[in-house]
Amino acid sequence: MMRSLYSGVAGLKTHQTRMDVIGNNIANVNTTAFKSSTINFSDLMSQTTQQASGPNATTGTGGTNARQIGLGVKSAAITMNIDGQGSAQSTGNPFDIMITGKNFFVVSNGLSNFFTRDGSFYVDGGGNLAMTSTGYNVMGWLPDTEDPTVVKKDTVQALRIMSDANMTYPPEATYKATVAGILDQNDTDVTSDAGKTVNLNFYDALGYSYTARLTLKDSDTKGSYSVELSKLLDSNGNVVSLNSASSPFFADGSVKDTTVVSLKTGYTWSGSTLSNTNVTPAEVIATLPITKDSTTETYSDEDLEKLAAIASAYGYQGSTEDFLKLATMDSTGAVSKTMEQLINSGDLSTFTNSNVTTDTAGTKITFDGRTLDGITLDFNTNTGAFTGVSGSTATTAILNLKQLGGNFEDITIDFKDISMFNNNGTSTVAATSGDEKGIGSGRMLGDMIGVSIDKQGQIYASYDNGMTRLLGQIATAAFANNSGLSKEGDNLYSATMNSGEFDGIGVDVSASGGYMTTGVLEMSNVDLSNEFTTMITTQRGFQANSRIITVSDTLLEELTNLKR
Repeated sequence: MMRSLYSGVAGLKTHQTRMDVIGNNIANVNTTAFKSSTINFSDLMSQTTQQASGPNATTGTGGTNARQIGLGVKSAAITMNIDGQGSAQSTGNPFDIMITGKNFFVVSNGLSNFFTRDGSFYVDGGGNLAMTSTGYNVMGWLPDTEDPTVVKKDTVQALRIMSDANMTYPPEATYKATVAGILDQNDTDVTSDAGKTVNLNFYDALGYSYTARLTLKDSDTKGSYSVELSKLLDSNGNVVSLNSASSPFFADGSVKDTTVVSLKTGYTWSGSTLSNTNVTPAEVIATLPITKDSTTETYSDEDLEKLAAIASAYGYQGSTEDFLKLATMDSTGAVSKTMEQLINSGDLSTFTNSNVTTDTAGTKITFDGRTLDGITLDFNTNTGAFTGVSGSTATTAILNLKQLGGNFEDITIDFKDISMFNNNGTSTVAATSGDEKGIGSGRMLGDMIGVSIDKQGQIYASYDNGMTRLLGQIATAAFANNSGLSKEGDNLYSATMNSGEFDGIGVDVSASGGYMTTGVLEMSNVDLSNEFTTMITTQRGFQANSRIITVSDTLLEELTNLKR
């Protein structure tokens, strides 16, 4: 009688423990990344009233089984379904992270490392990535000091992603550029005296932006076009002085070009007078001498009109200054006279230097050895393909800006993608900073505008200058037996002897095929339908065990009534 009483009591206790497990599961049905548990029973012990015996060959009797009376039940094991993946709950918070797989986040309270599947993180006041619930630091790896594009997988440490050093991205001077597109030989901008302007936007070493205005002009050599730096502007549109330059702005500058200056139809030059024969009687447009004011070194308005008329007659309308700079050279290569000097001396038609040729009608003059502070772009006139720079096969030229001082860098400009195809008189040639891969484009100082986390847990910052930077990587822990981890509360686990030790370094989540997803959290893996079904069987088991005690008590009562 006493045995059944105690067996019933043991049954009540174990079923109560089972209800405790079920109750805890249901209580945590909405706990982030909670892992449900199940309990298994085993019989407590048995009282043997007769040992088993074997067959007796002598007497011919068979063996008998042992006679044992069970004495109750006990909890055999409480097993956590720790590897069961919970469903994803979308939050929209980029610092909420869910692990798909069997790994764990590593967090630290400053003294010990703990492990969790709860990826509800935030950035604290110190810029550290931390657990929202406990404030424990999320652990990971920081970028390698020698190669900051990769992390150094060493002992895990707190991920400080919002440090002062990470809030900005340093500027860089532009050192490469590309000029590409179609340079149509029939484009009126290209064939005009002013030429076609192409703007190249670039940065200096401090991140200030500038615009280099490159002028492309038609040359008298077919299939050749000159490129010169005509102006340099700062970000406010102010002109930067180029007077401090000590050498040509293109490293391959001082290119000599043959320039034929021809009068427009109807004009003639007598050596002292420019006339237009289309008018009857012939109109005298400009008559020498043309002189400068000795005190101011400037021309009078009247003389400027004369010079403009002469420049226009030679095809330099609107570019009088460029016309006057045209230079001739003697047999030694030294500059002998500029166009301005020829006009002022009245020798324009009689100048007979071997490098200068005039026709008998006075309508054409050829200057051999015009010097450009720039380069020429050469094309195959049959195919329109670019053939090289300044008579060579080189496809690049260096814009020498360092000589201006300050924080400029020399810029290597690549012209290989420029062509001379027919485009109905419209040129599409344009300049962009950087090479075809964007390398060397330069940048301004960048402020952090966002943080993102990829599937491997790598954390990247993005900046308003278009750059990104690796800030670190979230490390994970993997154990031989996840069920051997010990619950520590607050969704935390600690390693035990049966789970396996944490080596202090951790593993990449992708090493075992897992990955991280941002903006979502892992939900509890509690199955309510299963819990309620188990609750019913537990209730019935508890009820049946209580009946054992009740009936046993009745039997004892009958026994005590025997003495009446």
